[in-house]
Amino acid sequence: MNQSTTNAIPFQKLCSLLSLGELQGNPQPLSGGFMHRMYGIETGKDKFAVKVLNPLIMQRPTAKDNFIRSERIACKAANSVPAAAAIQHNGESVHEIEEYQMQAFEWVEGILLHPKDISIEHCTVIGSILADIHHTDFSSLNIAYPAAHNEQQQMNWSDYLTQGETNQCVWVEPLRSMIDKLYEWDDQAHRAAVKLAAHMVISHNDLDPKNVLWDGLNPTLIDWECAGYVNPMQDLIETSLYWATDANSLAVQERFLAFIHAYKAKAATLETDWRTVLMSGFAGKLGWLAYSLRRSLGIESVDAAEQKLGTEQALATLQALDLYAQQIEEIEMWLRENN
Repeated sequence: MNQSTTNAIPFQKLCSLLSLGELQGNPQPLSGGFMHRMYGIETGKDKFAVKVLNPLIMQRPTAKDNFIRSERIACKAANSVPAAAAIQHNGESVHEIEEYQMQAFEWVEGILLHPKDISIEHCTVIGSILADIHHTDFSSLNIAYPAAHNEQQQMNWSDYLTQGETNQCVWVEPLRSMIDKLYEWDDQAHRAAVKLAAHMVISHNDLDPKNVLWDGLNPTLIDWECAGYVNPMQDLIETSLYWATDANSLAVQERFLAFIHAYKAKAATLETDWRTVLMSGFAGKLGWLAYSLRRSLGIESVDAAEQKLGTEQALATLQALDLYAQQIEEIEMWLRENN
């Protein structure tokens, strides 16, 4: 986003609404977010982070309600885990100013970890925190239970391929070579979702390294946008793999098991069908691939930079799916041997 566009964002009006103080200097773009724009701002009172919500995402019928719900979850979770929730005004966490929808957060000092920098200690800390989230009583929020997965809405990968060919997208050949597998994984993920829907908890749902700021070994959990119901074992495995994956996108057994053991120390026995749980792991990746393809094609992107990001993420996600499929049997063996 160029400087003229940044200047158009009503940061001072947001500061006035939330009594954050007078804006000082220029807002600074922050890296890390794939879907929305993040900025650091300084005022006469303090420093804050501002999230400018993606207008195309906010056009979705359920988008604003999802943000409101997720912030209610973050506020409740903050009583038991180090969660960063949005600053509210009259009970609202999403603030509509001119044509923008925005959120503001207290500034958190910390760093994001790259895969090569994640240690066994980091995995142990997050594994324990995930167990705390799963044990948090969110019943007072009256969050509606999700609808049953009774009808499969399969992704139309062939349509994406056709559009990619028309637009000469760089991901056409990788997509074509994997298209039969994509349909197969889509079906397996849906079948797994049906089986796992009987037991759900409320969780962060996207607790990967880009959503945790570290000050030494002290973490702060950010970006609760995806918070909601999930099967606890599905959440456990997906999150442990986020933290166990190295710079080559391969799961490291020691880090994976450190995460599992830390969770298990608070959750007692882990009883589930691990193969079903691992099949469910395709769902999030396939959903992100479909979204990235739409961004790359210009269907869900507001500018060329977002379109480029969609292309990069489409290629990366195709590779991640292939690597995940190759590792499933080995990961299942780790789980069976250590449960």
